[in-house]
Amino acid sequence: MTKAEVISEIADKTGIEKSDVAATVEAFFKVVKDSMADGNNIYVRGFGSFVNKKRAKKVARNISKNTSIIIDEHYIPSFKPSKTFVAKIKNSKKIKETVVS
Repeated sequence: MTKAEVISEIADKTGIEKSDVAATVEAFFKVVKDSMADGNNIYVRGFGSFVNKKRAKKVARNISKNTSIIIDEHYIPSFKPSKTFVAKIKNSKKIKETVVS
């Protein structure tokens, strides 16, 4: 499902115009990106958490040149779904039907 399809579905379910829904969705994504860039995590009860994960400094290999590369310590964005979200996906009949088919 694309962002445009999500916007259309929200507009259909709520009766709000697509342009207003699109602006809201874009604002949500901007808040998430800006907050995480500032080092803040975002917790949405019943949905999940957007967190910054720390990656340790490590030595990697450049296979084509056969050299070592040092990758500094850095952070990556990550999403951890809530227990209720995971349970809903595990118990979804539609997913089980598509996997079996």
